[in-house]
Amino acid sequence: MATVSAAERRERARRAYNANLAECPGHELLSALSDKWLTLVVSALADGSLRHADLARTLAGASQKMLSQTLRKLERDGLVSRTVTATVPARVDYALTPLGEALLPLQRAIKEWAETHISQVQAARERYDAEQ
Repeated sequence: MATVSAAERRERARRAYNANLAECPGHELLSALSDKWLTLVVSALADGSLRHADLARTLAGASQKMLSQTLRKLERDGLVSRTVTATVPARVDYALTPLGEALLPLQRAIKEWAETHISQVQAARERYDAEQ
């Protein structure tokens, strides 16, 4: 077995978790976190649990299929919990987990940045389009 230096081990570890590389686990997670529907669902659940129908009303434009797929992804990633209450009909509630709640300050910061800088972005777009 070949001996690996500490510097080589550090370089391998750095490459293993470089989100810019497609094979990095962080790359996949960043891609998921930047999904439009994920962002909207997490935002909608910020104030507490909601039923599927309530989420569908809150997220205008989300198809039933897209909402269901997004909720499954969020549940799989540990950001959302799904609670089924045995009633007739069965009641299903979705809520943020502590991990999902930890994402809220980041989302709020991005939203605030967007609201603060939208006029600058629009001006830059207009300048760019005029030059093209």
